[in-house]
Amino acid sequence: MKRRGAGEREKDVKKQKLLDELGESRLPYLTPKDDGFHQLWKTKYSKLILRTAEKIPKEVHEEVQEAFLTLQKHDCFFQDLVRIKGKDFVTPVSRILIGNPGCTYKYLNTRLFTVPWPVEGYEINYSHPEISKACKALIKLNCYLHRESIQALQEQNLAETKGMEDSPVIDRHQDYATSITEMGSIPQDQSPSHVPENDHSHLKERTSYNLSLLNYMDPQQMPFLKQEPYFGMGKMAVSWHHDENLVEGSTVAVYSYSCEEPAADIIEEKAPSGRDPAVWHVGLKVAWDIKNPGLAVPLYPGDCYFMLDDLNMTHQHCVLAGLLPRFSSTHRVAECSQGTLPYILDQCNAALQNLCTDTHLSCPTLKSLDVDIKQVEETHNEVEFEWLRQFWFQGKRYRKCTDWWDKPMAALEEFWRKLELMTSLLLCEFRKEEQAEEQRNERIGCLLPILEERQELRQDWLARCHSQLVENLPKDEKPECHPYWQEGDASMPLPFNLEDIIAELRSLLEC
Repeated sequence: MKRRGAGEREKDVKKQKLLDELGESRLPYLTPKDDGFHQLWKTKYSKLILRTAEKIPKEVHEEVQEAFLTLQKHDCFFQDLVRIKGKDFVTPVSRILIGNPGCTYKYLNTRLFTVPWPVEGYEINYSHPEISKACKALIKLNCYLHRESIQALQEQNLAETKGMEDSPVIDRHQDYATSITEMGSIPQDQSPSHVPENDHSHLKERTSYNLSLLNYMDPQQMPFLKQEPYFGMGKMAVSWHHDENLVEGSTVAVYSYSCEEPAADIIEEKAPSGRDPAVWHVGLKVAWDIKNPGLAVPLYPGDCYFMLDDLNMTHQHCVLAGLLPRFSSTHRVAECSQGTLPYILDQCNAALQNLCTDTHLSCPTLKSLDVDIKQVEETHNEVEFEWLRQFWFQGKRYRKCTDWWDKPMAALEEFWRKLELMTSLLLCEFRKEEQAEEQRNERIGCLLPILEERQELRQDWLARCHSQLVENLPKDEKPECHPYWQEGDASMPLPFNLEDIIAELRSLLEC
C-alpha cells in the first residue's frame, strides 16, 4: 500500500529526462493533412484502429448518446479528487464507472466503484428508470465493442501472418471508406466462426470488457487546461498516460461523442500547421521516445477507436480538447484479481477464522497466536484504506444511481470492526508476562510495521477529508464521516490510540 512506488518515481525520472533533452524545442507530430501521416500510422501505430461513425449502426448511436445525456441530466458525472505525488487534485474530466456488479477500477490512487449494468442473476435497484435504461444501453454498447474488437484483432493477426502491407487503419482523408469489418482480405475459413478454439478463447479474454469508465468535459468551463508539453499539440483534457490496472495485452475500446459538429461562428482561428483546435483528438506517441513523430487523430461525433493488444503498454496516449462538450465511454478489461467485492469478502472471512465469538464465552477471544499475523493485519489495512475509506471519501455519489453498494459496504464495515477487535485482543496477549520473550518479540515485529503504516494512513486520510479542496465540494460529494465505534456495543473494546500503542510495542521490544 505504498503511495509512492518505484514505478512512479521511474516515470518521473523518464519524463524529466525527456523534457531536458527537448529543452525549448518541440517534437514533430502528424495529422491527417500532413504527408506521411498514413505511413506513420501504418508503421508505428498500426494497433490503433479507428471506426468512423458512419460505419456504426444508427441504433447504437441513438441509444448510447441518449444514455450519455440521461446520466448528465441526473447529475451522475463527478470530478474525482485524485492523489498524485502526495497531493490532491480535482480532475478536469467528470466521470462515472459502469460495469459488472462488485467490480472496481483504481486510477491515480482513487478506487471507483461500478454502478452495475444489468447482469443476469443480480438484483439492481436504480434510482430512476431512465438510469436503468442508460445502463442497459451501455452494456449493449459493451457487447458491440467486444465483437468489433475480436474482429479487429483477427484481421490484424491475419495481416501479420500474411505479411500484408495494408493495415486496418481508417482515415477520412483517404475516403474513410474502408471499415475494419470490410477489409475484404479474410478468407471465409478465417472468419470468427472458423477461428481455432484456443485462439478464439484468447481473443475473447483480451476483449471481454468488464467495465466502462465514462467521461464528460466541457472545455468552455475549463479555461486552465494544460498545454501538451512535448509536441505542442495544444490543450489537453487528459495528459499523456498508459491506462492503469488492465489485464496485460488487453484491448481498450472507446466510443467518442462530442455533442455536435463545431459551428462556424465559434471555431477559433486555426494555426497554419498542426491539429484543428476546434476538434477533439486522441494523441499517441511511442512511450518515452523522441525519435518517432507523434500522431494526432481527429475524433468526430460517434467515432470509435480501439487500442489493440499491447499498444497501451508500448505507447502513451492523451486526449486533446476541442471546443465543444464531449462524452466518451472507455471499455476496459480491468485487472480485478484484487478489485472485486468477492475478493475482499473472501480476504475478510479468511482473516476472521481466528476470532472466536461463541455465545457461551463472556467476551470474544483469539483461537490461536500461531497464525500469520502479518497477513491478517494487512487484510485489516486493505479493507479500511482500499475499500471503506475510498468509498466514504467519495460521499453519496453512488446513491444518485443505485443503492447496490449499501449492503456490501455495511458488511465490510462489520468485518472491519471485528478486525479492530482482533488487533485489540492481540495487544492484550502481548501484555501478558507468561509469553516467551523471543516468541513475543517476533510477533510484535510482524505487527508493528503494519500498525505504523495504519497510523500514517489514518492521519493522511483525515487530512484529506479536511482539505480546502474537500471544503469546496458540493454537499453530497463531501466525504462521509463514519465513527470508528458504535456506541452501546458492549462486545467491542473502547477506542485505543494507535500512537500510544505503537510506543508501547516499541518499548516492549527494547526491553
